[in-house]
This record gives sequence, structure tokens and C-alpha cells, in this order.
Amino acid sequence: MALYLLYESSSGYALFQAQGLDEIGQNTEAVRNSVADLNRFGKVVQLTAFQPFESAIDGLNQCNSVSEGLMTDELRSFLELNLPKVKEGKKSKFSLGVAEPKLGSHISETTKITCQSGEFVLELLRGVRLHFDKFIKDLKPGDLEKAQLGLAHSYSRAKVKFNVNRVDNMVIQAIFLLDTLDKDINSFSMRVREWYSWHFPELVKIVNDNYLYARVAKLIEDKSKLSEEHIPALTEILGDEDKAKETVEAGKASMGQDLTPVDLINVQLFAQRVMDLAEYRKNLYDYLVTKMNDIAPNLASLIGEVVGARLISHAGSLTNLAKCPSSTLQILGAEKALFRALKTRGNTPKYGLIFHSSFIGRASAKNKGRMARYLANKCSIASRIDCFAERGTTVFGEKLREQVEERLEFYDKGVAPRKNIDVMKSAIETTQNKDVEMEEAQPVEASAKKSKKKKSKPEDAPAKAANGDALEDAKSEKKKDKRKKEQGHGAEEMNSIYGDVAEQDGTAKKKKKKSKDEVAAASKTIKKRKSKE
Repeated sequence: MALYLLYESSSGYALFQAQGLDEIGQNTEAVRNSVADLNRFGKVVQLTAFQPFESAIDGLNQCNSVSEGLMTDELRSFLELNLPKVKEGKKSKFSLGVAEPKLGSHISETTKITCQSGEFVLELLRGVRLHFDKFIKDLKPGDLEKAQLGLAHSYSRAKVKFNVNRVDNMVIQAIFLLDTLDKDINSFSMRVREWYSWHFPELVKIVNDNYLYARVAKLIEDKSKLSEEHIPALTEILGDEDKAKETVEAGKASMGQDLTPVDLINVQLFAQRVMDLAEYRKNLYDYLVTKMNDIAPNLASLIGEVVGARLISHAGSLTNLAKCPSSTLQILGAEKALFRALKTRGNTPKYGLIFHSSFIGRASAKNKGRMARYLANKCSIASRIDCFAERGTTVFGEKLREQVEERLEFYDKGVAPRKNIDVMKSAIETTQNKDVEMEEAQPVEASAKKSKKKKSKPEDAPAKAANGDALEDAKSEKKKDKRKKEQGHGAEEMNSIYGDVAEQDGTAKKKKKKSKDEVAAASKTIKKRKSKE
């Protein structure tokens, strides 16, 4: 059986025929040895046809289709023209070697050509790639490298390019940083507590919050200077006047040791760093909320911004999360427990990251697994809507959240929830109504702007009335002057024209009179001569 090789280069499609395979057999080691030597490899593999790409855009489209395992119309016509024809109902007497198995399966399904992509074919294609510039005679040195570089850049750019407002990588980095900041702020706050407790140990029992503790430590500085003047400032920080008074009383009777001014300065600086980190953490959380509302609004409204961001970061991207089935999404984040249960043949985990959702905590102990399964199902739907929808909307996420609430009531009270198809229909109707309202609002705004312009004209009219009359009079006088000038010029032109004509007529009449007098005089002279004779 003859073997043809399809090679997708950066400059076009090439078809090679492998000959003399009986000599080397199907041995990959023999092919590896012959690949390095062009003389030996050139006897085995010969170029049959080559079709260059029409343009760089065409090359990019062909490269994208090949990477996805799809055969384009250009590739199909190239194969049908250069490969031996296969009769209907019969098997082909040749096979086509392809590097991509998906592409080979698609070619065999559409054209009924048997394709293979094993180690033997890959070694042959490796040799073709190595000596490709020797097979194509018209290629200049450096052209192939330029084509490879340009196609690689355009292919990578096309893969990376997407909507800037829906970049889920920012969410992944933000949630990682948020978790890191939580750990760092917690450890630093404990260090502030331990450090300042040597000076004021009673403050730990009064102020439990880490951020408030750092603010109070920054305000008090030296406990010996505490007085009733500090109560308003402490009340503003703590939000409770009783705690402020208790702090002042505890500072007066504190058992802590005194610190030097240098030690107090270092404690204050470290407390200020902790406060700055806590404020930055708040700003980062607000940023995460806004990004989640832009990227995955339905998932955020269903399960919350933080849990949704953790799901996206654990899956790798929003697209990967949308591709996950609900069973995978349910245990996402509990992989160790899953594999341990599979290894020990124990009970598999019921939930992973979605355990942090409020719905799981509100469910009873016996219904936690059922609630986790149902919530994972709705999260999978919401992530797919966010990933593949053209417009971002929270309608579907809100409807799915209502379904989860109804399922909780069903587990607790037995109230029958609505059907999923009815809820989705209502969500689609609401989105369509919103679109119609948006379309109607745009022409209304435009008409309102025009009406404002029209209204502004009569309002300005009284202010411009006095000047308007004067301007109109001046304009009318100018028009009259122009008309008179034009009429004067016209009369002059007409007079000059008619004057010339009159002069010409007068001269013609004078000439006629002169000619008659001359004729009469000549006749008289002739008569006198005849009488004399």
C-alpha cells in the first residue's frame, strides 16, 4: 500500500510520497538513521505537490483549523487533486500520513481516505520538516524562517487576543493575592498583639478585632499618657464609649512594663503597616467584586464573588470552568480527599470549594450533599452563560439563586419548587424586555436632545430681538445696494451694447447715402458729355 505524507508548513500545504518502504520496513530506528542523510531520505520521500497559502491571513486560518482538527475546503481540494481517486464502495489503495490524529479522523470521515499517524509517520514527517527547504526549489534562503516567525506571532496573538473587559486572569491573580493578604495580615496582627502586650497586656481582652487593635495601639502609644481626653478618639475607633472608658481605666492600672521611646516608635510603625495592609485588602476586595461583576455576573450573583473567583482560579479560567461538568465542579478543591477515598475505598467527598457558600451552611446535615449537588448544577449553568453569552447580565444568576432558595425551602418545609424550564423562560423574557427598553430609550434620548435645542431657540429670541432688528435692517440695505449696483452695471452693459449697434447702423446709413449721391453725379456727367457731342 502506497503511503503519502501531508505536511502543513508555514508557507503552504505539501504532499510527499514515501517510496521504497519495503527496504527499510516499518522500523522507526531505520527511519531515524536515514532522516539525517538527505541522499538516503530523498530516495525514500519525494515531493508530489505543493500549494502555497494565498496570504498571511489565509495561513493563519489554515493553521487554526489544523490545530482544531478540522479540514478546510482548500485542504480538501488540494488532497482530491493530487491524491489518487478512490472509487465509491471500495477501499483506497493508499494511506495518508498525518501528524494530527484529529485531523486524520476528520479527513477519513469526509473523504473516505485511510489516514495513519503513528511513530513511523511522525519520524518521516520529522525528516520532511528537516529537509523541507531542499524539496522546494523556488524558496529563497530565509523565506521559510520569516514565514514561520510571522505565522507563529499571528497565531499566538490570535490565541491570546480577547475582550479586555472579560480577562479572567485578573480575577485569578486578585483572589490569590487576597488569600495571601489574609494570611499575612493575620500573622502580622498577632505579632502586633504580642509585641504591644508587653506594654499594655489588658488591651487584648478589651479589643478583639485585629485591625481595631492596631489602630488603638497606634493612637495610645504610651499607656502612661492615657487620659479622659483620649475617650472621644477611642470611641470613634471602637464605636463604643464604654469600651473607650474601659481602655482608659485599664491603662491607668496596667501591669505591663514600660518601653523605651525607640521601642514604641517601632511598634507604631509596624502597627501602621498592618493598618495599610488591611486598607489595601479592602480596596482589593472591591476591585475583585467589580471584576467578577464584569466577567462572571451570573456566577457572582448566584454563589458570591469570592467563592466564584476561587472556582475560576482553581479551574484555570472561566472557559475551563464552563467545560467542567457539575459533578466535577461539586468536588473542585477536594481532589486530595477524592483520591484518598478512591485509594482506601472510602466515602468520596460531597463538596469542595462550594462548601464556603452560605447555601451549604444553611442546609441540614442530611441534606448538605444533596444541596451541594444541586448548587453545583446551577453554578455550571451560570458559568456557561457567563462564558458564552455576548452580553453580560445578572438575570439568570438571580433566577438560579431563587431556585436554590426554593430548593432549600423544599428540603426544610416541603414546599414544591418551580420547574427549571419555567424559570429559564421567565429569565429569557426579562432579558428580552430589557433589550427592548434599551433600544427604545436611545431614540427617546435623541428626541429629548432635539427638543431641548428647539426650546433653547425661543428662549434666546427675546434677548437677541434688539440686535436682530438692527442686523436685519443692515442686511436689507446691503441687499438693496447690491441690487442697485447690479442694475447699474446691467444698464451700462446694455447701453454699451445698444450704442455699438446704433453706431454701426448710422455708419451703414451714411454709406448708403454717399453711394446714391455718387451714382447721381456720375449720371449727370455722362448726360453732359452726350449733349456736347
